[in-house]
Amino acid sequence: MSTAALSAPDTHAGVSIDRLFLALALIATAILVALVLLDGQPASAALILGGFGLGIAFLKAEFSYTASWRRFLTRGEAGGLLGGLIVIAITALAVVPVAALKQNFGGAIAPLGPSLLIGAFTFGIGMQLANGCGSGTLYTAGGGSGRMLIALLFFVVGSVFGSLSLPSALSLGGIDPILASDYLGPWGGLAATLASIALAASVIVAVAKRRGASFMPSRNFVIGGIAIGLLCVAVFIAGGHPWSVTFGYTVWGAKIASVLGFDFSHAAFWQWPGPKHALAESVLSDTSSLTDFGMLFGAMAEAAAAKPFARTAWPPAKSLLAAGIGGLLMGWGARLGFGCNIGAFVGGVASGSLHGWVWFAAALPGCLIGIRLRPLFGLSRD
Repeated sequence: MSTAALSAPDTHAGVSIDRLFLALALIATAILVALVLLDGQPASAALILGGFGLGIAFLKAEFSYTASWRRFLTRGEAGGLLGGLIVIAITALAVVPVAALKQNFGGAIAPLGPSLLIGAFTFGIGMQLANGCGSGTLYTAGGGSGRMLIALLFFVVGSVFGSLSLPSALSLGGIDPILASDYLGPWGGLAATLASIALAASVIVAVAKRRGASFMPSRNFVIGGIAIGLLCVAVFIAGGHPWSVTFGYTVWGAKIASVLGFDFSHAAFWQWPGPKHALAESVLSDTSSLTDFGMLFGAMAEAAAAKPFARTAWPPAKSLLAAGIGGLLMGWGARLGFGCNIGAFVGGVASGSLHGWVWFAAALPGCLIGIRLRPLFGLSRD
């Protein structure tokens, strides 16, 4: 079969399928799965497939944290935020008790201090300028957005700079992580976590009602939230910790920088056991990278199965500049804030860790600033 024939869209039953990119996404995923299985790592294969499912679910449901938070802040619309809380509640049902009871499992926990606040606030600005968060940048880039490829590239660069800044930020002080299960046990911790989610939902709904805005999540957000929540549980079971996105970016950036001649042997972050191991070993041994790769290819497959892949025109230069600046800010902020809206907020709250809610509270004012800056780059505030 010729390349032209392979790439020709299939319009059977009214659906335009880009068979070339669909095949590429499936083949790339199959190769990754085969490589980790040959290395005797079935859990790694599950992480890739879990990421693949997340890419499909996010793109299919158009599940955007960035747009949802912006609509809440500018219009008072609550549906998207509530859809995000569905994800957290489902994930927490597994993470809180299992992490407390099973030795080989752990939650997403982090200390409370200036580093967390600065990182989350900076990330909030960046996500509105880039028009995508940690997961949003990944699945939209995988879905064929050239603009988000720019954001992803600068996200990776910013993550490396963030890794170099984190030790200094931590020296500013703070307090140890506060985990609900440490004080209330596994089931009491779960009850407290679910109660905090319910309280947040009631506040969000009250704000929406006061502003006369919609507060019911759409069908896409309900179904998407359930699907993404279940996939988060699957990734947790396979990887032993909650789903994270941005650490993989940091590893990719550091590996590329090392190839280009940069020396991280005197960088404190890269001498810590986890980062040091990740930098020395293959990216296929890093759980965050595995789900990231799966999500990219899952989104590519979903996009190619729906329409010709990556056929939209590139946006104006100002929009691309915003994507680059936003990516840098998100990358730097994610490292100082111990993750993005997934690793820090979703993973943190779903683990019963107080830092997840603190991250959210610090990221929202950053989003407000980012929203006000958007018109400078030709982007709508809505």
